[in-house]
Amino acid sequence: MTRADVEAPAVITAGGRVSGLLVDGIFSYLGIPYAAPPTGESAFAAPKPAVAWAGVRPATEYGPTAPQVGYPAPIAALLDNAIALGDDYLNLNVWTPDPGAGGLPVMVWIHGGAFTRGSNRLEIYAGDTFARDGVVCVGINYRLGTAGFASIEGAPDNRGLLDQIAALAWVRDNIAAFGGDPDNVTVFGESAGAMSVASLLASPLAAGLFRRAIMQSGNGSAAADPADARKVTARMAQILEIDATAEGFGRLSVDEMLRAQTQVALELMLDPDPEVWGPTIVHLGMGMMSQFPVVDGEVLTAIPQEAIAAGSGAHIPLLAGWNADEFRFFMVATGGAQAVTEEAAAAILGRRPGGLDYLRSRLDAGASAGDVVSEALTARAFSSPTIAIAESRPAGATHLYEFGYRSPQADIRAGHAVEIPFVFDHLGTAHALIGPEPDQRIADEMHHAWARFATNGDLGWSAHRDAGDVRRFV
Repeated sequence: MTRADVEAPAVITAGGRVSGLLVDGIFSYLGIPYAAPPTGESAFAAPKPAVAWAGVRPATEYGPTAPQVGYPAPIAALLDNAIALGDDYLNLNVWTPDPGAGGLPVMVWIHGGAFTRGSNRLEIYAGDTFARDGVVCVGINYRLGTAGFASIEGAPDNRGLLDQIAALAWVRDNIAAFGGDPDNVTVFGESAGAMSVASLLASPLAAGLFRRAIMQSGNGSAAADPADARKVTARMAQILEIDATAEGFGRLSVDEMLRAQTQVALELMLDPDPEVWGPTIVHLGMGMMSQFPVVDGEVLTAIPQEAIAAGSGAHIPLLAGWNADEFRFFMVATGGAQAVTEEAAAAILGRRPGGLDYLRSRLDAGASAGDVVSEALTARAFSSPTIAIAESRPAGATHLYEFGYRSPQADIRAGHAVEIPFVFDHLGTAHALIGPEPDQRIADEMHHAWARFATNGDLGWSAHRDAGDVRRFV
Protein backbone atom coordinates (compact mmCIF):
# COMPACT_ATOMS: atom_id res chain seq x y z
CA MET A 1 0.00 0.00 0.00
CA THR A 2 1.31 3.46 -0.84
CA ARG A 3 0.66 6.57 1.18
CA ALA A 4 -1.87 7.84 -1.37
CA ASP A 5 -3.95 4.66 -1.61
CA VAL A 6 -6.54 5.54 1.03
CA GLU A 7 -7.82 9.00 1.89
CA ALA A 8 -8.66 9.59 5.54
CA PRO A 9 -12.01 11.16 6.41
CA ALA A 10 -12.17 14.94 6.59
CA VAL A 11 -11.78 16.53 10.01
CA ILE A 12 -13.21 19.91 10.98
CA THR A 13 -10.71 22.36 12.49
CA ALA A 14 -11.06 26.03 13.40
CA GLY A 15 -9.59 26.99 10.02
CA GLY A 16 -11.72 24.63 7.98
CA ARG A 17 -11.97 20.99 6.96
CA VAL A 18 -8.83 18.94 6.25
CA SER A 19 -8.45 15.54 4.63
CA GLY A 20 -5.57 13.19 5.38
CA LEU A 21 -4.25 9.72 4.68
CA LEU A 22 -4.91 6.29 6.13
CA VAL A 23 -1.82 4.08 6.02
CA ASP A 24 -1.53 0.76 7.87
CA GLY A 25 -4.38 1.71 10.19
CA ILE A 26 -2.92 5.11 11.13
CA PHE A 27 -4.55 8.38 10.13
CA SER A 28 -2.20 11.25 9.30
CA TYR A 29 -3.02 14.89 8.65
CA LEU A 30 0.06 16.79 7.50
CA GLY A 31 1.01 20.42 7.04
CA ILE A 32 -2.01 21.97 8.77
CA PRO A 33 -1.45 25.70 9.38
CA TYR A 34 -1.89 26.70 13.02
CA ALA A 35 -1.02 30.36 12.40
CA ALA A 36 -0.87 32.78 9.49
CA PRO A 37 2.29 32.92 7.37
CA PRO A 38 4.89 35.12 9.14
CA THR A 39 5.55 37.31 6.12
CA GLY A 40 5.34 41.02 5.31
CA GLU A 41 4.25 43.05 8.33
CA SER A 42 3.74 39.79 10.25
CA ALA A 43 7.34 38.63 9.81
CA PHE A 44 8.46 39.96 13.19
CA ALA A 45 5.07 40.10 14.91
CA ALA A 46 3.45 37.70 17.33
CA PRO A 47 1.73 34.82 15.51
CA LYS A 48 -1.72 35.52 14.14
CA PRO A 49 -4.54 33.03 13.57
CA ALA A 50 -4.42 31.02 10.37
CA VAL A 51 -6.60 32.33 7.56
CA ALA A 52 -9.69 30.12 7.21
CA TRP A 53 -10.21 28.25 3.95
CA ALA A 54 -13.25 27.07 2.05
CA GLY A 55 -13.90 23.47 1.13
CA VAL A 56 -11.64 20.61 2.15
CA ARG A 57 -7.92 21.34 2.41
CA PRO A 58 -5.69 18.37 1.53
CA ALA A 59 -3.40 17.54 4.46
CA THR A 60 -1.61 14.69 2.76
CA GLU A 61 1.92 16.08 2.42
CA TYR A 62 4.37 17.73 4.78
CA GLY A 63 4.28 21.51 4.70
CA PRO A 64 7.13 24.01 4.28
CA THR A 65 9.91 24.44 6.81
CA ALA A 66 11.20 27.56 8.54
CA PRO A 67 14.02 29.34 6.63
CA GLN A 68 17.39 27.85 7.58
CA VAL A 69 20.70 26.62 6.23
CA GLY A 70 21.80 23.00 6.25
CA TYR A 71 24.07 21.41 8.83
CA PRO A 72 27.82 21.45 8.20
CA ALA A 73 29.11 18.31 6.51
CA PRO A 74 30.25 16.26 9.56
CA ILE A 75 26.89 16.76 11.29
CA ALA A 76 24.87 16.37 8.09
CA ALA A 77 26.47 12.94 7.61
CA LEU A 78 24.87 11.81 10.89
CA LEU A 79 21.70 13.84 11.34
CA ASP A 80 19.08 14.21 8.65
CA ASN A 81 17.41 17.52 7.88
CA ALA A 82 14.85 18.66 5.34
CA ILE A 83 14.54 22.20 3.99
CA ALA A 84 11.45 23.05 1.94
CA LEU A 85 10.96 26.80 1.91
CA GLY A 86 7.49 28.31 1.71
CA ASP A 87 5.49 31.01 3.46
CA ASP A 88 3.06 28.70 5.29
CA TYR A 89 5.66 27.08 7.52
CA LEU A 90 3.85 27.62 10.82
CA ASN A 91 2.23 24.26 10.37
CA LEU A 92 1.81 21.01 12.26
CA ASN A 93 1.26 17.32 11.60
CA VAL A 94 -1.21 15.05 13.38
CA TRP A 95 -1.12 11.25 13.58
CA THR A 96 -4.04 9.52 15.25
CA PRO A 97 -5.25 5.94 15.64
CA ASP A 98 -8.85 7.07 15.16
CA PRO A 99 -10.19 10.59 14.56
CA GLY A 100 -13.60 9.32 15.61
CA ALA A 101 -12.37 8.23 19.03
CA GLY A 102 -12.45 10.39 22.11
CA GLY A 103 -10.23 11.00 25.11
CA LEU A 104 -6.96 9.72 23.65
CA PRO A 105 -3.71 11.02 25.20
CA VAL A 106 -1.86 13.64 23.14
CA MET A 107 1.88 14.23 22.64
CA VAL A 108 3.24 17.41 21.02
CA TRP A 109 6.80 17.20 19.66
CA ILE A 110 9.10 20.25 19.51
CA HIS A 111 12.13 19.59 17.31
CA GLY A 112 15.70 20.62 18.12
CA GLY A 113 18.39 22.27 16.02
CA ALA A 114 20.00 24.96 18.20
CA PHE A 115 17.02 27.27 17.52
CA THR A 116 18.28 27.74 13.95
CA ARG A 117 17.61 24.41 12.20
CA GLY A 118 15.13 21.56 12.05
CA SER A 119 11.51 20.93 11.17
CA ASN A 120 8.60 18.53 11.64
CA ARG A 121 9.29 16.84 8.26
CA LEU A 122 11.91 14.31 9.41
CA GLU A 123 10.90 10.66 9.19
CA ILE A 124 12.40 9.89 12.60
CA TYR A 125 9.91 12.42 14.02
CA ALA A 126 6.86 10.79 12.43
CA GLY A 127 4.23 10.15 15.09
CA ASP A 128 2.70 7.07 13.45
CA THR A 129 4.37 4.79 16.00
CA PHE A 130 2.82 6.67 18.90
CA ALA A 131 -0.57 6.56 17.15
CA ARG A 132 -0.04 2.81 16.71
CA ASP A 133 0.13 2.63 20.50
CA GLY A 134 -2.97 4.71 21.19
CA VAL A 135 -1.56 8.24 21.37
CA VAL A 136 -2.45 11.21 19.17
CA CYS A 137 0.94 12.67 18.18
CA VAL A 138 1.51 16.21 16.89
CA GLY A 139 4.74 17.61 15.41
CA ILE A 140 5.11 21.39 15.09
CA ASN A 141 7.26 23.94 13.29
CA TYR A 142 8.17 27.33 14.72
CA ARG A 143 10.18 30.36 13.64
CA LEU A 144 13.94 29.84 13.86
CA GLY A 145 17.05 31.99 14.00
CA THR A 146 16.63 35.71 13.41
CA ALA A 147 12.95 35.40 12.53
CA GLY A 148 12.18 33.53 15.75
CA PHE A 149 14.69 34.57 18.37
CA ALA A 150 16.64 37.73 17.50
CA SER A 151 15.88 40.56 19.91
CA ILE A 152 14.89 43.42 17.60
CA GLU A 153 13.62 46.90 18.34
CA GLY A 154 9.95 47.18 17.41
CA ALA A 155 9.28 43.44 17.59
CA PRO A 156 8.15 41.18 20.46
CA ASP A 157 10.90 38.95 21.80
CA ASN A 158 10.72 35.16 21.81
CA ARG A 159 8.63 34.92 18.66
CA GLY A 160 9.61 31.27 18.26
CA LEU A 161 8.28 30.50 21.74
CA LEU A 162 5.12 32.47 20.96
CA ASP A 163 4.70 30.23 17.92
CA GLN A 164 5.02 27.14 20.11
CA ILE A 165 2.42 28.54 22.51
CA ALA A 166 0.11 29.29 19.56
CA ALA A 167 0.54 25.68 18.36
CA LEU A 168 -0.34 24.37 21.82
CA ALA A 169 -3.41 26.62 21.87
CA TRP A 170 -4.38 25.15 18.48
CA VAL A 171 -4.05 21.68 19.97
CA ARG A 172 -6.23 22.67 22.92
CA ASP A 173 -8.95 23.99 20.58
CA ASN A 174 -8.80 21.35 17.82
CA ILE A 175 -7.31 18.07 18.97
CA ALA A 176 -10.64 16.59 20.09
CA ALA A 177 -11.61 16.47 16.40
CA PHE A 178 -8.70 14.02 15.89
CA GLY A 179 -9.70 11.83 18.83
CA GLY A 180 -7.43 13.50 21.39
CA ASP A 181 -8.08 14.74 24.92
CA PRO A 182 -7.17 18.45 25.18
CA ASP A 183 -6.83 18.02 28.94
CA ASN A 184 -4.22 15.26 28.61
CA VAL A 185 -1.43 16.83 26.54
CA THR A 186 2.26 16.01 26.99
CA VAL A 187 4.77 18.37 25.40
CA PHE A 188 8.14 16.79 24.56
CA GLY A 189 11.27 17.94 22.79
CA GLU A 190 14.97 17.32 22.28
CA SER A 191 17.95 19.72 22.47
CA ALA A 192 16.57 23.17 21.58
CA GLY A 193 13.18 21.48 21.78
CA ALA A 194 13.91 20.42 25.36
CA MET A 195 15.12 23.93 26.18
CA SER A 196 11.83 25.11 24.71
CA VAL A 197 9.97 22.73 27.02
CA ALA A 198 11.83 24.25 29.99
CA SER A 199 10.83 27.70 28.73
CA LEU A 200 7.20 26.60 28.44
CA LEU A 201 7.27 25.21 31.98
CA ALA A 202 8.54 28.62 33.09
CA SER A 203 6.30 30.82 30.95
CA PRO A 204 3.11 32.28 32.39
CA LEU A 205 1.73 32.42 28.84
CA ALA A 206 1.85 28.63 28.50
CA ALA A 207 0.02 27.88 31.75
CA GLY A 208 -2.77 25.37 31.30
CA LEU A 209 -1.77 24.28 27.80
CA PHE A 210 -0.19 20.94 28.75
CA ARG A 211 -0.42 18.39 31.55
CA ARG A 212 2.98 16.69 31.41
CA ALA A 213 6.39 17.47 29.95
CA ILE A 214 9.44 15.60 28.64
CA MET A 215 12.91 17.11 28.18
CA GLN A 216 15.43 15.11 26.15
CA SER A 217 18.99 16.46 26.26
CA GLY A 218 18.29 20.05 27.20
CA ASN A 219 18.62 22.42 30.12
CA GLY A 220 16.83 25.31 31.76
CA SER A 221 19.53 27.95 31.44
CA ALA A 222 19.23 28.91 27.76
CA ALA A 223 17.73 32.38 28.07
CA ALA A 224 19.81 35.46 27.35
CA ASP A 225 19.71 38.95 28.76
CA PRO A 226 17.92 41.17 26.20
CA ALA A 227 20.80 43.66 26.18
CA ASP A 228 23.21 40.86 25.25
CA ALA A 229 20.84 39.56 22.58
CA ARG A 230 20.69 43.06 21.10
CA LYS A 231 24.47 42.92 20.62
CA VAL A 232 24.02 39.98 18.29
CA THR A 233 21.28 41.86 16.46
CA ALA A 234 23.46 44.96 16.18
CA ARG A 235 26.28 42.93 14.62
CA MET A 236 23.87 41.45 12.08
CA ALA A 237 22.56 44.91 11.23
CA GLN A 238 26.14 46.13 10.79
CA ILE A 239 26.89 43.30 8.36
CA LEU A 240 23.71 44.02 6.42
CA GLU A 241 24.07 47.82 6.61
CA ILE A 242 20.53 48.28 7.92
CA ASP A 243 18.91 49.75 11.03
CA ALA A 244 18.63 47.21 13.83
CA THR A 245 14.83 47.49 13.85
CA ALA A 246 11.91 45.34 12.80
CA GLU A 247 11.43 47.68 9.85
CA GLY A 248 15.05 47.29 8.79
CA PHE A 249 15.06 43.51 9.09
CA GLY A 250 11.64 43.32 7.48
CA ARG A 251 13.05 44.59 4.20
CA LEU A 252 15.56 41.73 3.93
CA SER A 253 15.28 38.69 1.73
CA VAL A 254 15.50 35.26 3.34
CA ASP A 255 18.92 34.73 1.78
CA GLU A 256 20.28 38.02 3.14
CA MET A 257 19.06 37.24 6.64
CA LEU A 258 20.46 33.71 6.63
CA ARG A 259 23.80 34.91 5.28
CA ALA A 260 24.25 37.42 8.11
CA GLN A 261 22.95 34.96 10.70
CA THR A 262 25.49 32.37 9.57
CA GLN A 263 28.34 34.88 9.61
CA VAL A 264 27.52 36.01 13.15
CA ALA A 265 27.32 32.41 14.38
CA LEU A 266 30.77 31.73 12.93
CA GLU A 267 32.25 34.91 14.43
CA LEU A 268 30.89 34.00 17.85
CA MET A 269 32.29 30.47 17.61
CA LEU A 270 35.75 31.70 16.61
CA ASP A 271 35.89 34.51 19.18
CA PRO A 272 33.44 34.02 22.06
CA ASP A 273 34.36 37.27 23.78
CA PRO A 274 31.80 38.29 26.45
CA GLU A 275 32.77 41.92 25.93
CA VAL A 276 31.68 41.69 22.30
CA TRP A 277 28.63 39.44 22.53
CA GLY A 278 27.53 39.76 26.14
CA PRO A 279 28.15 37.23 28.92
CA THR A 280 24.80 35.45 28.68
CA ILE A 281 25.18 34.85 24.95
CA VAL A 282 28.68 33.42 25.42
CA HIS A 283 28.14 31.42 28.61
CA LEU A 284 24.54 30.24 28.26
CA GLY A 285 24.88 29.62 24.53
CA MET A 286 28.30 28.00 25.11
CA GLY A 287 29.57 29.67 21.95
CA MET A 288 27.35 27.29 19.95
CA MET A 289 24.12 29.30 19.87
CA SER A 290 23.96 32.99 18.98
CA GLN A 291 20.16 33.32 18.96
CA PHE A 292 17.94 31.69 21.55
CA PRO A 293 15.21 32.74 24.03
CA VAL A 294 15.61 35.90 26.08
CA VAL A 295 14.28 36.98 29.47
CA ASP A 296 11.82 39.53 28.12
CA GLY A 297 9.56 39.93 31.16
CA GLU A 298 6.49 38.57 29.37
CA VAL A 299 7.09 35.20 27.74
CA LEU A 300 9.97 34.58 30.16
CA THR A 301 10.06 36.51 33.42
CA ALA A 302 13.28 34.77 34.50
CA ILE A 303 15.77 32.21 33.28
CA PRO A 304 13.66 29.02 33.06
CA GLN A 305 15.73 27.17 35.68
CA GLU A 306 15.17 30.02 38.14
CA ALA A 307 11.44 30.23 37.42
CA ILE A 308 11.09 26.46 37.79
CA ALA A 309 12.99 26.55 41.09
CA ALA A 310 10.59 29.27 42.24
CA GLY A 311 7.64 26.96 41.57
CA SER A 312 6.63 27.53 37.96
CA GLY A 313 5.17 24.33 36.54
CA ALA A 314 5.62 22.54 39.88
CA HIS A 315 2.35 20.65 39.39
CA ILE A 316 3.38 19.29 35.98
CA PRO A 317 5.01 15.83 36.00
CA LEU A 318 8.34 15.97 34.18
CA LEU A 319 10.45 13.28 32.54
CA ALA A 320 13.94 14.58 31.82
CA GLY A 321 17.23 13.04 30.83
CA TRP A 322 20.47 13.10 28.90
CA ASN A 323 22.69 10.90 26.76
CA ALA A 324 25.82 9.54 28.39
CA ASP A 325 28.16 10.93 25.70
CA GLU A 326 26.29 14.01 24.46
CA PHE A 327 29.27 16.13 23.44
CA ARG A 328 30.96 13.40 21.41
CA PHE A 329 28.41 14.21 18.72
CA PHE A 330 29.78 17.75 18.51
CA MET A 331 33.46 17.11 19.21
CA VAL A 332 34.41 13.65 17.96
CA ALA A 333 32.39 13.63 14.74
CA THR A 334 33.79 17.01 13.71
CA GLY A 335 37.40 16.20 14.60
CA GLY A 336 37.46 18.74 17.41
CA ALA A 337 38.16 16.19 20.14
CA GLN A 338 41.24 14.91 18.35
CA ALA A 339 42.69 18.42 18.33
CA VAL A 340 42.37 18.95 22.10
CA THR A 341 45.75 18.91 23.85
CA GLU A 342 46.33 18.08 27.50
CA GLU A 343 47.18 21.74 28.08
CA ALA A 344 43.89 22.87 26.53
CA ALA A 345 41.97 20.29 28.56
CA ALA A 346 43.68 21.51 31.74
CA ALA A 347 42.71 25.09 30.92
CA ILE A 348 39.07 24.08 30.47
CA LEU A 349 38.72 21.70 33.41
CA GLY A 350 40.89 23.75 35.75
CA ARG A 351 38.13 26.34 36.09
CA ARG A 352 36.12 23.98 38.31
CA PRO A 353 36.98 22.48 41.72
CA GLY A 354 38.59 19.10 41.32
CA GLY A 355 38.75 19.48 37.57
CA LEU A 356 42.49 18.91 37.25
CA ASP A 357 42.39 15.85 39.49
CA TYR A 358 39.58 14.44 37.37
CA LEU A 359 41.55 15.13 34.20
CA ARG A 360 44.63 13.36 35.52
CA SER A 361 42.66 10.31 36.68
CA ARG A 362 40.95 9.94 33.32
CA LEU A 363 44.19 10.37 31.38
CA ASP A 364 45.84 7.77 33.59
CA ALA A 365 42.92 5.43 32.78
CA GLY A 366 43.66 5.76 29.06
CA ALA A 367 41.19 8.44 27.99
CA SER A 368 42.31 11.11 25.56
CA ALA A 369 42.24 14.81 26.42
CA GLY A 370 39.39 15.24 23.92
CA ASP A 371 37.44 12.43 25.57
CA VAL A 372 37.74 14.11 28.96
CA VAL A 373 36.65 17.52 27.64
CA SER A 374 33.67 15.87 25.95
CA GLU A 375 32.73 14.26 29.26
CA ALA A 376 33.06 17.53 31.13
CA LEU A 377 30.97 19.48 28.62
CA THR A 378 28.32 16.75 28.66
CA ALA A 379 28.03 17.21 32.41
CA ARG A 380 28.08 20.99 32.22
CA ALA A 381 25.47 21.39 29.46
CA PHE A 382 23.22 18.38 29.97
CA SER A 383 23.39 16.02 32.94
CA SER A 384 24.17 18.51 35.73
CA PRO A 385 21.54 21.13 34.77
CA THR A 386 18.95 18.39 34.24
CA ILE A 387 19.61 17.01 37.71
CA ALA A 388 19.48 20.58 39.04
CA ILE A 389 15.98 21.00 37.61
CA ALA A 390 14.86 17.78 39.29
CA GLU A 391 16.33 18.80 42.63
CA SER A 392 14.63 22.19 42.46
CA ARG A 393 11.16 20.72 41.96
CA PRO A 394 8.84 19.08 44.50
CA ALA A 395 9.69 15.54 45.55
CA GLY A 396 8.22 12.99 43.19
CA ALA A 397 7.50 15.53 40.42
CA THR A 398 10.41 14.53 38.15
CA HIS A 399 11.65 11.27 36.68
CA LEU A 400 15.22 11.12 35.34
CA TYR A 401 16.82 8.88 32.74
CA GLU A 402 20.22 8.41 31.12
CA PHE A 403 20.51 6.98 27.61
CA GLY A 404 23.59 4.85 27.10
CA TYR A 405 23.29 2.98 23.81
CA ARG A 406 26.58 3.38 21.93
CA SER A 407 26.17 4.19 18.27
CA PRO A 408 29.07 2.84 16.20
CA GLN A 409 28.81 5.76 13.78
CA ALA A 410 31.84 8.11 13.81
CA ASP A 411 32.60 6.93 17.38
CA ILE A 412 29.88 9.22 18.77
CA ARG A 413 28.64 6.47 21.15
CA ALA A 414 25.64 7.71 23.19
CA GLY A 415 26.01 11.13 21.64
CA HIS A 416 23.56 13.96 21.18
CA ALA A 417 20.36 13.02 19.30
CA VAL A 418 21.12 9.28 19.28
CA GLU A 419 18.11 8.57 21.52
CA ILE A 420 15.55 10.13 19.16
CA PRO A 421 14.95 7.16 16.82
CA PHE A 422 14.64 4.92 19.90
CA VAL A 423 12.04 7.21 21.49
CA PHE A 424 10.03 7.27 18.25
CA ASP A 425 10.73 3.58 17.49
CA HIS A 426 11.97 4.55 14.03
CA LEU A 427 15.23 2.62 13.98
CA GLY A 428 14.97 1.76 10.30
CA THR A 429 15.13 5.40 9.16
CA ALA A 430 18.20 6.51 11.12
CA HIS A 431 21.07 4.15 10.27
CA ALA A 432 23.41 7.08 9.54
CA LEU A 433 23.02 8.10 13.19
CA ILE A 434 22.64 4.80 15.05
CA GLY A 435 24.25 2.19 12.79
CA PRO A 436 22.81 -0.73 10.81
CA GLU A 437 22.04 -3.01 13.79
CA PRO A 438 20.47 -0.89 16.56
CA ASP A 439 19.05 -2.58 19.64
CA GLN A 440 15.27 -2.91 19.20
CA ARG A 441 14.95 -3.85 22.87
CA ILE A 442 15.94 -0.32 23.90
CA ALA A 443 13.48 1.21 21.44
CA ASP A 444 10.71 -0.98 22.86
CA GLU A 445 11.53 0.11 26.40
CA MET A 446 11.91 3.83 25.72
CA HIS A 447 9.06 4.26 23.26
CA HIS A 448 6.55 2.47 25.44
CA ALA A 449 7.72 4.31 28.56
CA TRP A 450 7.15 7.64 26.80
CA ALA A 451 3.69 6.52 25.62
CA ARG A 452 2.73 5.31 29.13
CA PHE A 453 3.90 8.56 30.65
CA ALA A 454 1.74 10.53 28.21
CA THR A 455 -1.22 8.29 28.92
CA ASN A 456 -1.30 8.31 32.70
CA GLY A 457 2.10 9.40 34.06
CA ASP A 458 3.18 5.81 34.76
CA LEU A 459 6.82 5.17 33.88
CA GLY A 460 7.45 2.07 35.92
CA TRP A 461 10.41 3.48 37.85
CA SER A 462 10.86 5.73 40.87
CA ALA A 463 10.70 9.49 40.68
CA HIS A 464 13.89 11.39 41.46
CA ARG A 465 14.74 11.73 45.14
CA ASP A 466 18.49 11.09 45.17
CA ALA A 467 21.36 10.35 42.81
CA GLY A 468 20.35 6.71 42.47
CA ASP A 469 16.91 7.47 41.01
CA VAL A 470 17.98 7.53 37.36
CA ARG A 471 16.64 5.01 34.85
CA ARG A 472 19.41 3.93 32.49
CA PHE A 473 18.70 2.69 28.98
CA VAL A 474 21.65 0.56 27.86
